[in-house]
Amino acid sequence: MRGNPVAERWEGEGDNEKNAGDTSFALRLGFRQIKGMREEYADQILAARGNGYSDMLGLWRRAGLAPAVLERLARADAFGSMGLDRRQALWAVKSLGPEPLPLFAAAFEEEQGNEPEIRLPAIGLGEQVIDDYASLRLSLKAHPLSFLRQGLAEQGAVPNARLKSLTDGARVTLAGLVLSRQRPGTAKGVIFATLEDETGIANIIVWPPVYERYRRIVLGARLILVRGKLQRQGIVIHIIADKLVDLTHLLSTLGDEPGAAEQADPLALLQAKLQHKRDYPSRDFH
Repeated sequence: MRGNPVAERWEGEGDNEKNAGDTSFALRLGFRQIKGMREEYADQILAARGNGYSDMLGLWRRAGLAPAVLERLARADAFGSMGLDRRQALWAVKSLGPEPLPLFAAAFEEEQGNEPEIRLPAIGLGEQVIDDYASLRLSLKAHPLSFLRQGLAEQGAVPNARLKSLTDGARVTLAGLVLSRQRPGTAKGVIFATLEDETGIANIIVWPPVYERYRRIVLGARLILVRGKLQRQGIVIHIIADKLVDLTHLLSTLGDEPGAAEQADPLALLQAKLQHKRDYPSRDFH
């Protein structure tokens, strides 16, 4: 979107960048990816940035952002350049007042010395991925299915990347996050879904009789296990589904001990399912 000055300014350094003296590449996400982050907030950060921000207090005072906005940034894990992980950044935001103090009051506050250093417990990778999806709708740290792969394998599910090696007509089981659901008016009731795991995507076809049997899962689940038959037409691969299982509740157990899902309270599972509709949204077309 380099031709759009507003998009370029808003996304900041959101393109792939090669680090100086390094052969690796980094992907930087723009502020626009953060839920609830307005363009005006990004403009305030850019306008007062100067040579950069070294700490949370300086960002708060110079950019004039409300603590609620800084909390959104913290939840999106945006303070890595300050040496703060998500939990440390949230802790730093909690120490701020509703608005910056006047100049002399702020100077007096600094003379009182800094708050004692607090050692916060480390955040597990699974928890970080959950928080990434809640704030950004994606994660660059890991894919949710990578934490569930062992349990999925026990149910016979293969990674999506394996589909290319299977023959036409093979029976297969797979699982993935629902990226999109389509029900074109010209398809006579057929549902097309795209599932994503840590290795790639899989295209699923749900014929009307199967849809009627698993309507609630087809329309509402965020993580689905599919059993069906592989159909290959050239390089295009589809899975004709004949059974679907809703595994959405497993998204709440990322990073938990094995068996946590089976021990969870039913009400907690229901609440988690409602939350996952917001944290792992799909794009549905009718």
